[in-house]
Amino acid sequence: MSETPHRYTAELADRVEVAWQDRWEEEGTFRAPNPAGPWADPEGVACRGPNGKLLVLDMFPYPSGAGLHVGHPLGYIATDVFARYHRMLGENVLHCLGYDAFGLPAEQYAVQTGQHPRKTTEDNIVIMKRQLRRLGLGHDDRRAVETIDPAYYRWTQWIFLQIYDSWYDETAARPDGGLGKARPIADLVAQFEAGERPVPGEDGRGWIDLSAAERGEILDSYRLAYTTEAPVNWAPGLGTVLSNEEVTNEGRSERGNFPVFKKNLRQWMMRITAYADRLADDLDRVDWPEKVKAMQRNWIGRSQGARVGFPVVGSGESIEVFTTRPDTLFGATFMVVAPEHPLVDGLVPQGDWPEGTKPEWTGGAETPAAAVAAYRRATSRRSDVERQMEGKDKTGVFTGAYATNPVNGQAVPVFVADYVLASYGTGAIMAVPGQDERDWDFAKRFDLPIIRTVRPAEGHDPDTAYTGDGPAVNSANDEISLDGLGVAEAKERIVAWLEDKGAGHGTINYKLRDWLFSRQRYWGEPFPVVFDEDGVSHALPESMLPLELPDVPDYSPRTFEPEDDSSEPEPPLGRVTEWVEVDLDLGDGIRHYRRETNTMPNWAGSCWYFLRYLDPANDEAFVDPANEAYWMAPQANPVEGAPVGTVDPGGVDLYIGGVEHAVLHLLYARFWVKVLHDLGHLTSEEPFRRYFAQGYIQAPAYTDGRGTYVEASEVEETVPAIGGEPVFTYRGEVVTREFGKIGKSLKNMVSPDDMYRAYGADTFRLYEMGLGPLEHSKPWDTRAVVGSQRFLQRVWRNVVDEETGALVVSEEAPSDELNRLLHKTIDAVRRDFATLGFNTAIARLTELNNALTKLEAAPRAVVEPLVLMLAPLAPHIAEELWSRLGHPDSLAYEPFPVADPELLVDATVTCVVQIKGKVRDRVDVPADITEGALRELVLALPKVEQAIAGGVRTVVVRAPKLVNVVPA
Repeated sequence: MSETPHRYTAELADRVEVAWQDRWEEEGTFRAPNPAGPWADPEGVACRGPNGKLLVLDMFPYPSGAGLHVGHPLGYIATDVFARYHRMLGENVLHCLGYDAFGLPAEQYAVQTGQHPRKTTEDNIVIMKRQLRRLGLGHDDRRAVETIDPAYYRWTQWIFLQIYDSWYDETAARPDGGLGKARPIADLVAQFEAGERPVPGEDGRGWIDLSAAERGEILDSYRLAYTTEAPVNWAPGLGTVLSNEEVTNEGRSERGNFPVFKKNLRQWMMRITAYADRLADDLDRVDWPEKVKAMQRNWIGRSQGARVGFPVVGSGESIEVFTTRPDTLFGATFMVVAPEHPLVDGLVPQGDWPEGTKPEWTGGAETPAAAVAAYRRATSRRSDVERQMEGKDKTGVFTGAYATNPVNGQAVPVFVADYVLASYGTGAIMAVPGQDERDWDFAKRFDLPIIRTVRPAEGHDPDTAYTGDGPAVNSANDEISLDGLGVAEAKERIVAWLEDKGAGHGTINYKLRDWLFSRQRYWGEPFPVVFDEDGVSHALPESMLPLELPDVPDYSPRTFEPEDDSSEPEPPLGRVTEWVEVDLDLGDGIRHYRRETNTMPNWAGSCWYFLRYLDPANDEAFVDPANEAYWMAPQANPVEGAPVGTVDPGGVDLYIGGVEHAVLHLLYARFWVKVLHDLGHLTSEEPFRRYFAQGYIQAPAYTDGRGTYVEASEVEETVPAIGGEPVFTYRGEVVTREFGKIGKSLKNMVSPDDMYRAYGADTFRLYEMGLGPLEHSKPWDTRAVVGSQRFLQRVWRNVVDEETGALVVSEEAPSDELNRLLHKTIDAVRRDFATLGFNTAIARLTELNNALTKLEAAPRAVVEPLVLMLAPLAPHIAEELWSRLGHPDSLAYEPFPVADPELLVDATVTCVVQIKGKVRDRVDVPADITEGALRELVLALPKVEQAIAGGVRTVVVRAPKLVNVVPA
């Protein structure tokens, strides 16, 4: 190093990178102006580019104690490259990042150590901020938000109250011509008071005649945020309710591996189901990957079918089912209800099994009550995912009850089985084993009748269910026959018959269920509501926000028996009596209230953070309308591929993140934005106009003989003789290598800090962007990073003398050939950056730089555009070289190079010369050569002259690429 003091090494990169990061921070280089508020700058937000502005964001990161691994920055670098490129196009670009800081990990660490979750979380944020800053991301540092900041969650609470104080009016007209939108709950009360809407109930009383508790109960049945008893995933070992995604397929908690039980608890819910149609239909209006749209549509699960009632024999009850195949009703030979179905207790007869009960139906229990109770206890440990797994053994027990099939009067046995979920449809199914594989397996297991109602196609295995289309069979009674009809016609006819008989009706059903929105945790946003002595909920006035978290004596769950499914949760906030029990004046005098002791899930803060980025210094509103409209308003043209007549929904211009969040996070954020739009707070109807799902970076992981992952960093590789396979060992034991997503669970973490030290941030950035298409998953190989470093070293040497540090560029004009290569590179790189094709952009820049290395001195006229094109990818070295080239200002806002169209056309092309159809020669000719000139040139070639010595029959000329000569 002493011989080449100015060589581009990791040490030099570190000095250059830190210096430029400090300068960017001091000068506020990446601070984007707003049209309104304290950061308003009318000149700065003037339309300088094609769209004037660009809002580009990453998914909200959670600050882990382990810090970042090299997989995390992939999306952050991509958005930074895209943002930097668009700044150079003259656009006002907003790019920033905050922290989704509430959540279970910090709380569990607090349980284990007694350390306040805030301390843990803030320490983790410090680590992550340092790592991100060192990466050189061009974020507007003023706009970083943290969900745990009371100044932030004040507005989370405010938005919750907007939802709480709203209802969905299905008859209200929307600007797009559709019907149905959120309205203030006060409008509903006014309708009840004026008699414009009938008051629910059978006693005919008016609104004024109802008690406060009765009014509260009615309003809760309309509110978009409400409380109800709901089946939840209860984890006594954690002392909290878990969402479905926090439960493993084995029915245990993802964190801590504690058993999880199904339990009915009072919970806050969000009425997201009111928006099911709009959430499904508006996917046509956004520019998202089709696979992500399909995931959301499947989650919403909209399907056309019928609701059918099966009267319970000997009871006044009826079991209602939803089916998408009402045409198969004649093949329903049994029914299955979910273990959590509310009718189960009423179905089970007291006493012995009814006559005719088969031994395999009882589960070995002496009575139906004992069998059902035992089965429900066993299934309470299974997650919804496990219960729905394909190939899972079908389990269940007979309830002892029968129901009547309305189309044929047959009494069919009713079973309880966990492959039916209470959360889908009605929580009960009519089982048609001839046409459904799961029902077929169940029927075979429990020796139940199988009747086919659709004629199978020729060649179908008679020992399996037939799920295809075909003419109806075995489907007739004295009043109706479906036999011979196709599926569509049979559906239409049976639904009409059911409606005529009052036995059912056609309807649309959804998989989507209302969103469970509360947790029995400490580390989350407090609900801004209180309950009066009648249990009626009341919103806190805005003047009382934020409602801050109090300190608690400890964070441990009071349920100390992890296996006890009968335990009840005791949220930590419930222990702070002086906080829970309060006397407040909410407008009708001082009264006693009780605060909600559950907290919001961490989804709350991540549903709207992108809106707070727009105006985080605003103390008067969650976002100034002018700022929201500027950054998020619908654009003039809809997204590419949207149906004709589609109106652009607005939203973030580019949002990049992992596909693991493609359903819930995106769905929940869409719901919040639509409610806020309906209430007039937003111009945008969608949060993310364009979403791009990045791939993963995968790294080697190693397992020992027990199948347990070992620390990848401690594995040694031995390369045998040529042709042999490498051997991997961990502390002397041979281990097996695989590739998987980088993370703690596979023990294959690679820290970006290691990359900064060994190569510098620019090399790290370039390597990740060059691995392959951004949407693909890619393997990480630390040894290959040196290739990116060598490219940057070659760029450096083309500008800087490694011994003296002097400039080595030439002031002479480049050759025509080099100039054409430069402009072709500019044209291609602009296309690559616009389409997130960063790996191909790097390949093109490498080709251009290699052309420069062959010269004694690289021309400034080529070097400067090369540096500018490199800047979005490797900003620090580009800034340094730009400065050394004599430019005192940052290149962050320098115009991106523009290709000369005339230089994109090749000056010469290769013309193929054929004699009697066979290639005999090639010749370079001007691209604009005429047919006559080309004919003369080819006929004068020595090989052609020799061939046509006896004369010429014909000459076919296709200028400028082909001439075929046919001698006489």
